[in-house]
Amino acid sequence: MKNKYILLGITCLATLCSCSDDKVFVPEYTVKLEAEQTMTSTVDVATTYQVIDGFSASGAWTLDYVGKYWDNSAKEGMAKLLFSQDIKSGSPEGIGLSMWRFCLGGGTAEQGDASGIEDKVRRGECFRNENGSYNWSKSIGQQFFMQKAKEYGCDQFVLFSGTAPVYWTKNGKGVSASGGHANLKDDCYDDFADFLATVAEHFQGQGYNISYVSPVNEPQYNWTSGQEGSGWQHSEIKKLAIELDKSLTAKGLDNTQMLLAEAAAWNYLYEDGNSGGRGDVVYNFFDTASPNYIGDLKHMPKLICGHSYWTDLTWNTLYDVRSRVYNTAKPYDLKIYQTEWSMMEEGYEDCPVYDDASYMDIALAMAKVIHHDLVTTNVSSWSYWTAASQEQYSQKSRFYLIRLIPEGGDYGDIKDSGTYSAGKNLWVLGNYSLFIRPGYQRVDLNIPEQSNQFYGSAYISPDKDKLVVVYTNASTKSVQMENTINGLDRQVVSVEQYTTSNSMDLRQESKSQQGYIPAKSVVTFVYTLQ
Repeated sequence: MKNKYILLGITCLATLCSCSDDKVFVPEYTVKLEAEQTMTSTVDVATTYQVIDGFSASGAWTLDYVGKYWDNSAKEGMAKLLFSQDIKSGSPEGIGLSMWRFCLGGGTAEQGDASGIEDKVRRGECFRNENGSYNWSKSIGQQFFMQKAKEYGCDQFVLFSGTAPVYWTKNGKGVSASGGHANLKDDCYDDFADFLATVAEHFQGQGYNISYVSPVNEPQYNWTSGQEGSGWQHSEIKKLAIELDKSLTAKGLDNTQMLLAEAAAWNYLYEDGNSGGRGDVVYNFFDTASPNYIGDLKHMPKLICGHSYWTDLTWNTLYDVRSRVYNTAKPYDLKIYQTEWSMMEEGYEDCPVYDDASYMDIALAMAKVIHHDLVTTNVSSWSYWTAASQEQYSQKSRFYLIRLIPEGGDYGDIKDSGTYSAGKNLWVLGNYSLFIRPGYQRVDLNIPEQSNQFYGSAYISPDKDKLVVVYTNASTKSVQMENTINGLDRQVVSVEQYTTSNSMDLRQESKSQQGYIPAKSVVTFVYTLQ
C-alpha cells in the first residue's frame, strides 16, 4: 500500500471585532509558514536494514564527581535530561538514552598525583582492593547515575575499562610504559578477567542488565599519559578474551557478552593504518585463518565496535571510511557498534573554526556523524563520549551533552556543586534516541535531492505501529517536506513533529507548523500507524 502523507502547514483563522470604545483587533487572515523550498521523500518500509539496540553515553569522568559531591536537585535534573522519556506540554523532559556506559577505574584515583595522570577528573577508583576484598562504595557518583538510568527505564549497561587494577600492571600505574604491548603482568590475565566478571556479577545481582563487558579501550594507542589506558597486541587481547570468557561462564553470566575491542578509529577495523600491527581488527578476531581468532568463544558475539573519531571532517570522508567498515564486516555477518564520539579535531566542513561556530553548528556536525554511522556503517548502537563536562579552553560544546558550571565557574573545582545546562548536542541526539527505541529497524528513505546539507533516515517499530523519520537540514534555507510512505498495510492516523534548532530544543510543533523544516535544524517526525 502507498500512503501519500503531505506535511503542509495548517491554516489558522481569526476574526476582527470591536467592543465599545476599546478596539480589540484580531486579524482575520491565514497564518502559514512559507518555506523557501519544497522537497520530497519516499519511505519504503518493506526495505529493511539493521535493528537498533540503543543510543548511549558514558558516565566518565565528571559524573562521578557530580554524583558524589553536587546537590541532589542538580543531579536529579541531569539524570532526567539523560534518561527521561516523558514529554510534557510538548517539551521532552530528556532524551531517553536506552544504553549507559560505566567506566571501571583501575585505582589511579587512590594513587592521586603519584598516578602520573595530571587531571584528577581522569583518574578512576577501583572496586577491588589489593588484598582481594571489594569496596562497592567506590565510584559512588557513577553509581548514582547508573541507578537513575535504571529507574527511568534504561536497561542495558556496558562496563568498560581502560586499565587493569594498578597492582597488576607492569609499571604499577594506570598509564603505560609498555609501548604497543599490554601493561598487564603476564601472570595476571586471569586475575584481571576475574575482576571484570566479579564486578559484572555484583551489578547483575543489584538488578542491572550488564549486557557487555569491554576490557580493552583503543588498543592502537600506547596511552603513556593523560588518562587510564594501555596499548594491546591482538595476541594479548585474545589471551584476555579467553580468560574473561572462562570467568563469565564460571559465574553463570550467560547474558553478559564481551565487547572487543573498541578500536580507536573506524579505519583500524579494515586496515593497519599507523597502528603498528594492531589494526585489521575484523580479520584478526573473526577470520578462522587468523591466529588471533576468538569468534568461537561463548561470550564473544558476532559484533565489532569502533570509535568515530578522526574520520569525520567531511561528508566524503564520512561516507568512504564507513562504507569500508560496512563492507569489511558484512562477509562475517557482524553487527557493528559505534561506542565513542565527540569532536576531536578542528576543520569540520560546516564549522571549520570553533570560535565562529554556533552551538547549533557543532550539533549539526554531530548529526552528520550520527547519520553516516547509522546509514552508511549500519551501526546498531551509537554512543556519545562524555555525557557532561565543563566548557573550557574555547572548546564550546565539543565534549558534552550537558554543560557543567561549578560554583567557581567554568574553570572551578568540579567538586563544588554548581549549575548545569542542556546543550544542543543533547537535544540533537534526542532527535534520535528519544524516538528510535531498542528493537526499531531502519527502513529505506529516499530523498531525490539529498546532499551533505539535507539528509535523513527512517525507522519502523517492532509492532509496525510507529514510524520515525529524522531529517537534518544544515542549509540556510527552510524546507517544506512532502513525504510518501510505501509498503504499509495500515494507515497513518497521526503525526508529531519535534524540532531542534537555534531557537528550539526538541520542541513539539503545533499542527499548523508540521512539515516545515527550518534552516539549520534537525527534525523528527513520529507517525502513529493503525
